[in-house]
Amino acid sequence: MTIKGQEVDLIYLWVDGEDPVWQEKKSRYTNMVYDNSEAHNKGRYADNDELKYALRSAHKHVPWIRKIFIVTDNQQPAWLDTNHPKIKVVDHQEIFPEGVLPCYNSSVIEYFLYKIPGLAERFLYSNDDMFFNADLPPAFFFSEDDGFPIVRMKRNYLGKGFYPLKKLTKKGLGQYAQMIGDGAAMVEKMFGPYYSGIPHHNIDTYLKSDYKIAVEEIFREQVLASQLNRTRTRGDLHRSAFSFYALSQGRAHLEYVRRQTSSRILLNRHNFRAYLNKYNPKMFCLNDSQRINDSHRMLIGDLLQNQFPEKSPFEL
Repeated sequence: MTIKGQEVDLIYLWVDGEDPVWQEKKSRYTNMVYDNSEAHNKGRYADNDELKYALRSAHKHVPWIRKIFIVTDNQQPAWLDTNHPKIKVVDHQEIFPEGVLPCYNSSVIEYFLYKIPGLAERFLYSNDDMFFNADLPPAFFFSEDDGFPIVRMKRNYLGKGFYPLKKLTKKGLGQYAQMIGDGAAMVEKMFGPYYSGIPHHNIDTYLKSDYKIAVEEIFREQVLASQLNRTRTRGDLHRSAFSFYALSQGRAHLEYVRRQTSSRILLNRHNFRAYLNKYNPKMFCLNDSQRINDSHRMLIGDLLQNQFPEKSPFEL
């Protein structure tokens, strides 16, 4: 199954934050392993086997995906069958420019996804804590009419309907919200108003050619400045700006989501099973953060095993 004759790939980032070799290197270059801040909390690096279940969900619900790329820092999951023809582990060194590595900043890693060797023109990008929860055709992600990405956003954030140059200049925003707001404001300034909302924090869609233009031309200055930040830093450019740019150029389609389409589940606030039973979302994110503790993380494996019990062919 393809869109306009084009195949679709899927990309994940993955890290094992408990790997002592990785921890030693991160400590050496950043003077920390992790703390409890938004930028450096353990949840950014903890591996709760989410990727295993994310791949199970992909195999079950989007089997038409051509290739799955897993971007890592000289690591790979012990359970992963790297000889499977659909799986390719991509080391940071394969896509990063010289002088930037090592990098522990997911925003910066995302700048260079389009450089993955052999990546299809159309691709999905997912964190390892994001899951397909229904059988979804390619047309769910890319328009059947023109093949452009469908950009999904939440309509309400920081109050009803928000416009970046107005409400995202508020003081006291969290780092993530401010990064998104900065990129949105930048695009609005360059190309005029184009949407109202905030990204849905779930599986996203891109055209490789437009992604490349965004990184190398439209946001070149911001990318060059941010790529020197080894860990997430306030002021970094967030990849959502690439989708805002595509929307501003008429090369993407905006769709507002409800919980039944795309849900973000927080273990410290939501009952996982009750939430899924109530909304049955097509996609969900089981989000880790500085507000999640190890007792919450201990629940993740059993929750996901119950949701996706069947092994995928990507497991040894």
